[in-house]
Amino acid sequence: MLSGLFPSKPTCLAFKVLFLTSLASSSAFALPRTLYDFSLKDGTGKTQSLSVYKDKPVVLIVNVASRCGYTDSNYRQLQVLQEKYGDDGLQVLAMPSNEFGGQEPGSDADILKFTKEKYAVTFPVFSKLLVNGPQASDLYKWLKAETPKDSSSSSADIRWNFTKFLLVNGLPVKRFAHNQAPNDFEGEILQALRDAASKEL
Repeated sequence: MLSGLFPSKPTCLAFKVLFLTSLASSSAFALPRTLYDFSLKDGTGKTQSLSVYKDKPVVLIVNVASRCGYTDSNYRQLQVLQEKYGDDGLQVLAMPSNEFGGQEPGSDADILKFTKEKYAVTFPVFSKLLVNGPQASDLYKWLKAETPKDSSSSSADIRWNFTKFLLVNGLPVKRFAHNQAPNDFEGEILQALRDAASKEL
């Protein structure tokens, strides 16, 4: 007689499953979905929201190092690209990392001084971070997961310094290997800028 007044164990279990599913859905909804959802520490230790780059339709994110064989050519070419296309909507973002060969051993202040004095960079250089493994920056976990895969990015992990991610309107569209110089894909950057400009018309 009274059994119908109380929920059975299967009903309780179903309720728990429904609750956990709902919770998971709400959590997934809160995960970063574009570049603008992230915040990082800049080279001075101040937390900065990447939403400040919403007015830059094309962003190039690069994990950098000061003592790498690719350092000189990449910094010089990245700065040229920033000067050449910055007013058209390109923004280079440098992300120092000491993971590969210990080639970025200095402090954030050391890195800023190096990039300003040797290369006079005008693009932001952020605080050192990790790009691989469980302790990797959430930004890099997202970049590796969301960038469309192609022959140049068959491995999910970053392989070396100066791997580049090209983003358009806050979403990653292509990954370039460490041995692909910025000059090699300048045409793709220019096309991305043109496409972004045409959509604004």
